Amino acid sequence: MMNMPALDATHDPARRSWLPAANVPGADFPVQNLPFGVFRATASGRPRIGVAIGDRVLDVVAALEVGCLEVSERVASACHLPQLNGLMGQPVEGRLALREGLSMLLSEGSRLAGDRALHERLFRPIHEVQLLVPADVGDYTDFYASIDHASNVGSMFRPDNPLLPNYKWVPIGYHGRASSVVSSGTAVRRPQGQAKAPEAAEPTFGPSRQLDYELELGAWIAEGNALGSPVPMEAAEGHLFGVSLLNDWSARDIQSWEYQPLGPFLGKNFATTISPWVVSMEALAPFRVPAFARPAGDPPPLPYLDSEENRRFGGLALTLEVRLQSARMRERGTAPVLLSRADFRRMYWTMAQLLSHHTSGGCNLRPGDLLGSGTVSGPSREERGCLLELSWRGQEPIALPSGETRAFLEDGDEVLLTGFAERDGAVRIGLGECRGTILAAVI
Repeated sequence: MMNMPALDATHDPARRSWLPAANVPGADFPVQNLPFGVFRATASGRPRIGVAIGDRVLDVVAALEVGCLEVSERVASACHLPQLNGLMGQPVEGRLALREGLSMLLSEGSRLAGDRALHERLFRPIHEVQLLVPADVGDYTDFYASIDHASNVGSMFRPDNPLLPNYKWVPIGYHGRASSVVSSGTAVRRPQGQAKAPEAAEPTFGPSRQLDYELELGAWIAEGNALGSPVPMEAAEGHLFGVSLLNDWSARDIQSWEYQPLGPFLGKNFATTISPWVVSMEALAPFRVPAFARPAGDPPPLPYLDSEENRRFGGLALTLEVRLQSARMRERGTAPVLLSRADFRRMYWTMAQLLSHHTSGGCNLRPGDLLGSGTVSGPSREERGCLLELSWRGQEPIALPSGETRAFLEDGDEVLLTGFAERDGAVRIGLGECRGTILAAVI
């Protein structure tokens, strides 16, 4: 069963939009992208489904109401909902028809191009709207799919045995907290919790002193599966709707004290920030690459985690970046500084493998559920996706342009995640931004 999105006219690199901002080289949202999101035009307005194009948001509901888009009644009904869950759960044929219609509407030659009255009704500048969490997240699961990240963290705590015996056999994950998933731009309150310093006789309770970010990719579930019915690898891609940037904020001191024997809890559940735009798997079709080539001697995936299609096209050619701006840098007008840049192609487990494994015991996933990749890191220092790795557990603080240093995050720090996909013969597309600023703990 082949379920990987195919290339079609919507990916044509010669296709251009009649909106000039969408044709700027390096723009995140050209007509080949068309990511979905949910926005409010006013603070009290009803959430509406939109599509990013250039520097604007197309109001999909308004486009349907004026007859600019022709889709099935079922897809149209899903587009009128205040979140993306209904659209995510549509059959792939309906989603493809919607993407084709949007592409035609926003490309040169569209009848909409010269209609200024419709422009005012259908479009809003992105910077003028409030962007929301794009779906009602029923469940959120975070994984640990980067072998470089797992090896780095493991070597800090177990220098002689960085990777535990199960890592190369089974995708490791934990169930996160869906209620604390927030949209980009939402401030993050420093959590309080119980921690124990290595030299201390007993733990203490107070604000986290080792607050960290994690550079991740989030995958949104499309069609769900029935309870007790695993999704085989041959069908897994069809259950993925699209991806967003994800910051899995982590209180390392709380986490290190509490995680044994059951894993992350309060060190992770206080906030997870998601970027507001969902780049569809269809938009990512030109950027599919082979799954990570395992080194000689590594075990092959067990049969339920393997397929020819995944081996050939399971990877994503995405570059993810993280920047930091301290309060002092902001006061001085200093731009955020690049801390790391990582290649998603190096992930040991693909998104399809994460999904298939998640359902292998019969767990039912639903449209709008969220899977986190785990921290995306690489083999070099400049590819490390969190401060725990970059500062090597605080022993090698990072120097900022302001003269400050960071081992972990301070109050007032803003973390900015970005990402993009590019290759020869295709138009570069971006993932937008995932921002969050740290506020002092409530004591």
